[in-house]
Amino acid sequence: MPKPPMPPEDFELFRQEMADVEPLSTPGLALSKPRTAPTPGQDYRREAAQREAGLFDENQLPTVFVEPLHPEAILSFKRGGIQNGVFRRLQRGGYDIEAMLDLHGLNVEQARHEVHRFIQDCLRHDVRLALISHGKGRNNKEQRPVLKSFLARWLPMFPEVMAFHSAQRYHGGAGALYLLLRKSERQKHKTREKLGLVSGKPEP
Repeated sequence: MPKPPMPPEDFELFRQEMADVEPLSTPGLALSKPRTAPTPGQDYRREAAQREAGLFDENQLPTVFVEPLHPEAILSFKRGGIQNGVFRRLQRGGYDIEAMLDLHGLNVEQARHEVHRFIQDCLRHDVRLALISHGKGRNNKEQRPVLKSFLARWLPMFPEVMAFHSAQRYHGGAGALYLLLRKSERQKHKTREKLGLVSGKPEP
């Protein structure tokens, strides 16, 4: 409904009050567009740039733009320097499991914190072989293994992670993985002592 016109006496009073006011000069004024949420590709490029610039914080594992995996996909990763025999034994589940982490029921944000905390705890307690149970995504709406897909991206970002591989069926199969961590300096020293080595040379 349109407003009624201003009475003449009110208009005259308004004009007198505004007599000394000068309009603002705003040449070239540009209206800013509303910010839209970044696309997955933009998030990924930003994270990559941060890592290259040394600004990426490993405590803040990324939670955007992950390629979804098949529920039955086999995860496998090995750093250079890991002997093939060691990796084959890891694949077979031939090492004793020293620690376990179950991610079932967690969202991505919760899982990110739990994975980081778990790996730090393992390193602190000289755990070399662990099992992470991540599931296959059968219980989420998308029917996709979200946590499994993120783990495949997160774990290689830890320099202490030497290798991982999907578990044997009796340990969870494609819904879990074996995790091999770097040997600590304390463990290396114990091994040298056990072998009678000092500074890498046999004792006289």
